[in-house]
Order: sequence, then C-alpha cells, then structure tokens
Amino acid sequence: MRTLMLSEIAAALGCPCEREAAVARVVTDSRQCAPGTLFVAIRGENADGHDYARSAIEKGAEAVVSEQDLPQIDPARVLRVENTKRALIRIGGLVRDGFSIPFVGVTGSVGKTTTKEFIHAVLSAKYRTHKNEGNQNNEIGVPNTLFALEEGHEAAVIEMGMSGPGEIRDLTLAVRPAVGVITAIGVSHLERLGTRENILRAKLEIREGMPDGAPLFLCGDNDLLAGVCDERLRVILYGITNPACAVRAVNIEPEEGATRFTILSPWGEYPARIPAVGLHTVTDALAAFGVGCVMGVEPEAAAKALGDYLPTGMRQNVRVRGGVTVVEDCYNCSPDSLRAAALTLGSFPAKGRRILVLSDMLELGPDTAQLHADCGRFIARQEIDLLLACGTLSRHTVDGAIEAGMERTAWFETKEELSETLRTAARAGDVVWFKASRGQKLEDVICAVFGGEEDA
Repeated sequence: MRTLMLSEIAAALGCPCEREAAVARVVTDSRQCAPGTLFVAIRGENADGHDYARSAIEKGAEAVVSEQDLPQIDPARVLRVENTKRALIRIGGLVRDGFSIPFVGVTGSVGKTTTKEFIHAVLSAKYRTHKNEGNQNNEIGVPNTLFALEEGHEAAVIEMGMSGPGEIRDLTLAVRPAVGVITAIGVSHLERLGTRENILRAKLEIREGMPDGAPLFLCGDNDLLAGVCDERLRVILYGITNPACAVRAVNIEPEEGATRFTILSPWGEYPARIPAVGLHTVTDALAAFGVGCVMGVEPEAAAKALGDYLPTGMRQNVRVRGGVTVVEDCYNCSPDSLRAAALTLGSFPAKGRRILVLSDMLELGPDTAQLHADCGRFIARQEIDLLLACGTLSRHTVDGAIEAGMERTAWFETKEELSETLRTAARAGDVVWFKASRGQKLEDVICAVFGGEEDA
C-alpha cells in the first residue's frame, strides 16, 4: 500500500494524534506487526485484538487503533475510535483516495464472486486490474484488498458482502465505485434482515458511494431488481428471460464443462463461450460483458475475454476422478443457488446418472424448514437420478423431493454414512454435484469418496 502518515490516518478517523510516524502497512494480526505498521484491534468471535495490543507495540507497530483505553501502552501510540471495524474501512478508503483509476463494485445475494471473477477477466483484456482474492468481501477483506493496491493498477473490481444493514454503505463509501453491479436479491440473510425487501434496501446502499450518472447494472431476471429505478444513476438491466434487459443472452448451448451463447447488447451482437455451466453463470458473464463495454473494453474483446474466467475456491470446480465427473460447488448455498445448481445438473451432459449430494443451508430464518422442502420439490422436477443428503435441515429437502414424486433419495445422519453409500453408488460416467453451505464442509465427502487424484 502507499505510505500514509499517522496524522493523516488520525484525521480520517476523527481522533487526535500525539506523534508522527510513517505507516507502510495496516494489519489486524499482531504477529504481522513490525516497524512501519499500524495495528487495528478487531473484536472477533474467537479472539479480541485488544488483548494483543501490547504485543503489537513490542513488535514495533507505530500505533494501535483501539475501541478502549490501553493503560499498558503509551497514550501517544493509541488512536481511540468507537468502532475499529469501521475505522479499518475508513483507512482503506484513505488508501483508495490515492488512486484515480476506475473501480467496479459488486454485491448481491448470490453470484458475487463469480461475477467479480468474470469482470476481472474482461477488464484484464485492457487494464492491469486489481480484485479481492477469493471471497475477501467483508469489513476486513475489502480494506485489505484496498491496502493491496499498487501504483501500476489501472482498474479494480471489488466484491462487497454484508450480513446486515449499513455494511454495504460503509464499504461503498470507501470504494467509491464508478460502476456498480447487483447480481440478485435472494433469501440469504433472512435470519437477520427478515424480508427480501429489506435485503434489497441493504444491497442498494451501493448507490451511495457512486457518482452521478454512473452505470448501475442490475439483473433484470430478478423480480425485485427488475423494478428498481434511480433518477441519479444510469440503470442497465442484464439477463436471459426478461426482454427488457439491455444485455441479453440467446442461443444458449451447454457443452461438457462449458457454455456457448450469443450476447445481444447496445454495443452489438457477439458470440461467447465460458468455461462454466449453468444459466446462472451465463447471467454473471453478461454483467461482466456490460461492465467491460462501459469501461472502454472493445465489445468483441470483452466477449472473448469471458473465456478466460477461472472458478475460484470450491465454486463449480469440475474434476474427473475415476471416470466420475465431480462438481465441487461447496463454498456457499442458498435456495437460489441450489435451484440454479439443480437446474444445471439436470441438463449436464452425462453418460451415466446425475447425482446431487447436499447438506444444510444456513441463515435462512424462521422459514428454514419450508425453504429446504421447497428446494426438494424443485429438485424432483429436474432430470436428476439420485438425491443424497446429510444434515438435520436437509432432511426437509429430501422429504420435499419425495413428496413431489422423486423415488431415488436417501438422507443420512452423518457425512461418514453418506460417504459410504456414495462410494458404492458412484460409477464411471456419472456426474456427481456437491452443494452445501460452507459451514457444512461437504468437501470432506469428496475427499473420503474420491480422494485427490484426477484423471488425465
């Protein structure tokens, strides 16, 4: 990151500064402290950074950003604030202020990371583009992404997540995106926000950091986003099924591990191929194409660059193991993304059977059981041969599938029992798709059944 003066940081945080020092790095882990660093004490679920403030100073940190008095430390080395997480975001915004490059902000209930990766691929066709690594999209990950900006960067795409109202507002005011994208309004975070309308309001906070006239890309296939109007920003809809979308995909043709389609847009008509399957990934690619075009990437180059997309983490990684096609889609799961996965699996090219392996979806609020059962009924209507699931909540998914007429299903109390059955059931030619919320660690079943060897 660019070097900041301690007085500059204190001014941004609205607190006094009693000593001057140059800060070349901002950290939240005291083990990373050294001369030239600023330690921000964050209260987490498992640890409180304030407990490590003295250690940070002993390791050479120039100062500590703290929510409380620290009597064991020289007061001149403490920047006192009300909320250290917000302070971290403001410091990130201070770093961002030193760059005149265009920023793209991405948020939404599902598809954020995939859309960000598509946008990065498209912008990289013309610019040296910075991005969040993985899913570093929260109040700590976004500032750390901003801290990693380098002088040679020419553009940046920043994914912004949230768990409650006000969080996107804080992030967008730091990022100040020239272009915004909202991928979907689903049911993730219902436990905290209560209704999809509240989720929409929280996601629309991204507008507060955007300048007048800036393009805001919204998925027009989403019922709530399709109706959004904004007198200050330029709303551009993208999608597949809504004819009102300015950027659309037609002639969609799935291939093994890829999808071909034609893009219809204000910039013309272009063929595209992405190394991913599913209508939801096509939709994410459309957002990236539109973003690239408004940011000066030639439309033909933008369409071609979609093919450079690479899945990250455990998002729809396709591997062939022992003749079985294994789709590792275990990073996150909501009713929207589960339906998308089931729909995609139902049309996935397969010489054998299509097997869906599930575990629980989390943070869905009081309607959790009903939402799981609804997904089961949806799964039963797809061309899926076998449904296997484990986890307390996923029993409702299986029950819903059975109620809707699906015959080949099984529910297990443990991942070990599921693994034992799948080890016997999976055969060469089958496609096995794994989908669950990250906390369920469904990848344990992949390792237990298929190991780590991949066919050549």
